[in-house]
Amino acid sequence: MTSPFLRIFDLAQMDPERLYARFGERDITIGDVARNSEAVARILLASGLTPGARVAVMMENRPLTISLIFGIARAGMVWVPINTRQQGDSLAYQLGHCRPALLIVDEALLAKVRDCGADDGHLAIHSLADDADTLDLPNNGRADALPAPVEAGETFAIMYTSGTTGAPKGVQVTHRMFDYAARAVSIAGGIEDGDVMFVWEPLYHIGGSQLLLLPLMHRVHLHLVRRFSASGFWGDVHASGATHIHFLGGILQILLRNPPSPNDRGHRVRVAWGGGCARDDWQAFEHRFGVDIREAYGMTEASSITTINVGGPVGSVGKPVPWFKVELLDEAGQPVPPGERGEIVVSELEEGALFKGYLDAPEANARVLRGGRLFTGDVGIFSEDGWLTFQGRLNDSIRRRGENISAWEIESAALKHPAIAEVAMIGVKADIGEQEIKLFVRPADGHSIDAPQLHGWLTEQLGRYRAPRYIAFVDSFPKTPSERIRKGLLPQTTDDCWDAESHARTLLTRTA
Repeated sequence: MTSPFLRIFDLAQMDPERLYARFGERDITIGDVARNSEAVARILLASGLTPGARVAVMMENRPLTISLIFGIARAGMVWVPINTRQQGDSLAYQLGHCRPALLIVDEALLAKVRDCGADDGHLAIHSLADDADTLDLPNNGRADALPAPVEAGETFAIMYTSGTTGAPKGVQVTHRMFDYAARAVSIAGGIEDGDVMFVWEPLYHIGGSQLLLLPLMHRVHLHLVRRFSASGFWGDVHASGATHIHFLGGILQILLRNPPSPNDRGHRVRVAWGGGCARDDWQAFEHRFGVDIREAYGMTEASSITTINVGGPVGSVGKPVPWFKVELLDEAGQPVPPGERGEIVVSELEEGALFKGYLDAPEANARVLRGGRLFTGDVGIFSEDGWLTFQGRLNDSIRRRGENISAWEIESAALKHPAIAEVAMIGVKADIGEQEIKLFVRPADGHSIDAPQLHGWLTEQLGRYRAPRYIAFVDSFPKTPSERIRKGLLPQTTDDCWDAESHARTLLTRTA
């Protein structure tokens, strides 16, 4: 089986005018995607890149992004999507770790690349103006003949996830895994011909890219926007004629906090599917907006979606999709009975549904891939009739508004501050989404630290989405005999520490 992304070329021969996507007022047909992506493939090859080369792409959603992704597939190369919010050490690490032959970056984001030190003369970088509609690379005179179609089991993307602990890990996602992801979306959404998928999520995230193959499976189209807008969401959805929306983290809670509007029901949306819908918001959202919630569980390492709740109990993440088996195991590796907590362990029932491993991370691979099974590090409970409820994570990371954030990333950045001696990060209950970051700080001897200034410094290092909301100063940490901080003893209270959001509200009140 060859790459499912190459179906676009067969469809273009049969029905070139069929709509693939709409971006703003611009229609993008199947024929447009095929023609533009083939041009991208030829340009990449003519520039001197060869099949198997890694092409990092740091771009917002726009028509050219789609052409680049399909073009990289046709050229037999490997796509490395980079989160446009990345910056500093984390961005430098990812670019250094994946060793791309080329980085294609939005012109507006080029400063981030330069500031992180990746622009050191060893990385080929090509920036694109905001209105660029084509890829323009130097031609080194090579023949631009297209290679034989790549096989579905080959790696197509290296998608970085904070995962659990340690540095970000590059998930090696095959062409076939994107096919499984789109099939899972089809099940979750009950997709029918004529449906419209509203795509607010960036294509560099699996939540966005899992939709790329859907218009090749069904007569549906994507409606893309550059980014999520809480105030304009339902207006955009109404204008798009969308029938389906995707959610992560606190998106549904944010929408529920919007004031009532005629747009609350002035839309065609039947289904909202995704992960992270709080139990208390589930029925409130369905009642207010007239949309069926389909909660799912999954991870990039397992083709995005593992379980789906269609018609099951509120609060459950559902039952496994047909190509996966899910077990809950105790610390001894034995199945736990219904009603008891166990680690979520996933096995594939169809070939290639699980990833092959993280890029250049043998220790992490040995930890999560054992005996042909994926040990997720997540905890769940099965009901008597097989409905799975997600119970959180076993390890040292949190999930904030749809993003996994490892303590290692936050703590490593904080320890670079000259006035900090020790730090520890934990997750605490969030007002919106799954968790917020609480950072405990022990100042170095002889130093005092101003919380707002520290928060500003951390925001520069980490970006806003990973900067801690809460900062607590301590004189010492509880520790094990081996001097490891006992995070389980750190208080999860939030009324005893500095709060970035309260601080921002206070400043706003003073200036009003």
